Amino acid sequence: MLESLDRFHRSLDENRFYDAHEDLEHWWFPRRKTKTNEVLFIKGLINSAVAFELVKKNKIDQAKKVWNNYKKYKTKIDTIDSPYKDQYINSIKKVEYIAQKVGIITAG
Repeated sequence: MLESLDRFHRSLDENRFYDAHEDLEHWWFPRRKTKTNEVLFIKGLINSAVAFELVKKNKIDQAKKVWNNYKKYKTKIDTIDSPYKDQYINSIKKVEYIAQKVGIITAG
């Protein structure tokens, strides 16, 4: 997971949002049916990258809808017991910073 998160962050930093989605999809896809809070949280991070890609394509309304899925799954962080929790929290900070930058959410 740590390697996937590192790739995810690097892709986000380089505005390669489709790649960021794929970076986590490889971890998430085989686990998707377990629906643990950690798996759902990662699904939320994937949704954040999809939302950013939609903004790049000027599909703002769709991006905001997908962003709402991120917000729904973000709340799972409070119940996750994982050695990657600190990295997950950093991921939240990063995607929310980007969301402000691209205009999906406003500061405050």
